[in-house]
Amino acid sequence: MGTPGQIETTSKILVLFDGVCNLCSGAVQFIIRRDPGSKFLFASLQSGFGKTTLVKFGLDPLSTHSIIVIKDGSFYQRSDAALAIAGALPGIWPFFGIFRFLPRFFRDGIYNLIAANRYRIFGKNDRCMIPSPELKARFID
Repeated sequence: MGTPGQIETTSKILVLFDGVCNLCSGAVQFIIRRDPGSKFLFASLQSGFGKTTLVKFGLDPLSTHSIIVIKDGSFYQRSDAALAIAGALPGIWPFFGIFRFLPRFFRDGIYNLIAANRYRIFGKNDRCMIPSPELKARFID
């Protein structure tokens, strides 16, 4: 979990994702399909908004992040971000919160292994994901 930033938050959860990563874009699609209440908003880490948001939370915008979650004025990264997303989805997904009982170094170790190899395993696009017109309102440029 991170420290609060100077960003006004609402009841929405902001997901900053690597817009050129196929795994990250797939995760965004996964969230959208399971978010009927539209509580999630999205922005690519490569966007001006994404970079500015990272700086506001004291994170290096040039670092290789995969997914950062901003919720209730705090940021979450690595396994904490994945668990924050799962906890906010309906259905069985909050059950995965049980993994919080594992030590963070263990959870993050697995997360970092996948994140470090995500381009090699899942591929990479040469440009950020472009949302459909129906989903455009859920993405911040």
